[in-house]
Amino acid sequence: MVHQICLNLNVRGLPVSATLGINELSNRLIAEGRKVYKLGLGQSPFPVPLPVVEALQANAHQKDYLPVRGLPALREAVANYYQRTQNLSFHADHILVGPGSKELMFILQLVYYGDLVIPTPSWVSYAPQAQIAGRHVHWIPTRRDNRWLLTPDELDKLCRKDPSKPRIVILNYPNNPTGCSYSDAELAALAEVARKYHVIMLSDEIYGELHFEGEHTSIARHYPEGTIISSGLSKWCGAGGWRLGTFAFPAELDWLADGMAVVASETFTATSAPIQYAAVRAFRGGPRIETYLSQSRRILKTLNDHILARFTAADVFVAPPQGAFYMLPDFSAYRDVLQSRGITTGTELCQRILEEAGVAFLPGSAFGRPEEELTARIALVDFDGAKTLSAAERTSLHEPLPADFLNTHCFKMVEAIDLVCDWLK
Repeated sequence: MVHQICLNLNVRGLPVSATLGINELSNRLIAEGRKVYKLGLGQSPFPVPLPVVEALQANAHQKDYLPVRGLPALREAVANYYQRTQNLSFHADHILVGPGSKELMFILQLVYYGDLVIPTPSWVSYAPQAQIAGRHVHWIPTRRDNRWLLTPDELDKLCRKDPSKPRIVILNYPNNPTGCSYSDAELAALAEVARKYHVIMLSDEIYGELHFEGEHTSIARHYPEGTIISSGLSKWCGAGGWRLGTFAFPAELDWLADGMAVVASETFTATSAPIQYAAVRAFRGGPRIETYLSQSRRILKTLNDHILARFTAADVFVAPPQGAFYMLPDFSAYRDVLQSRGITTGTELCQRILEEAGVAFLPGSAFGRPEEELTARIALVDFDGAKTLSAAERTSLHEPLPADFLNTHCFKMVEAIDLVCDWLK
């Protein structure tokens, strides 16, 4: 019998990813006959764009191992994508392709010996990856009155304690779990601090194409020499299960890309060949994909605006999101009422909402917030994305969606938020 003591100390005690855990729990409750609204797992509700699906079908026969760094045509397409959308110059040799950006983030921490700096709230896997890799994590708490965003002063305060210490700062926007994003001026101010202390900025822009106004800006515009841009197909392309991520490196960090490629060669070897060929079509874009993105943004913004108004009317604070499909409501206004019902933490809040209202949320503590904080992340994804897209395409992009659109096509989301607001009362 193998003793449990043989388990790596960096892994022992870590739970399954919170987002995957809530999805499994929701599915189990549904299998038991419970009605559950699945607002826990942040998986895009939209289908993969048809041109990308067609490209995958056409390349299903591709079976050869591809270069460790990725298919040359794909790396070229990714470099051209950043030139086209952000006016950023990346050489194809400085693009690294992996089986999901999550894997690439983990390999980065294995290769680069430095601390990980994470603003909270943040995506659930950043910190556990650092723990597995044996890296030290510095949390930088953010404030709801600043839309949960990192400020230059907060970053400078941390860095000046040890100015020469190597650090990776993760910046994720539009943000998971808040949906909030940075203005160009805010990014420029953060870039100034990053350059001052020579930190590596890992800019997780996986939701960039889901900025509601289509106005996402990369911090690499202001700090090109020290920024790695992380992206992939999972969110804007609706292809989470395809598992394809990309890192774009500046020439100044080619040594880091080289080190990651060495680890990749000894771990995942290469990303799935058919998926890489299909991804070329995704990153090349074109009118059909642009229409798909415009309609996706339009639907998400309409849904976001409705839920934001519903929560605001119920005296639940939400920092207005600018993109993605998340928001982080703060139920602090109900603290006394909830305490009288035996609820004092965000985890207890989410457990009771699931048990008594049938709505699956994740507590803010899963994203690095204090356990006693009554925040929860909502994923605005429990609707049929294919049917909703089809319905939206029957109306002009230049007009608002019909007044009954959400009640007709996103009714589960509308019902879920109504149930939560009623439950609060």
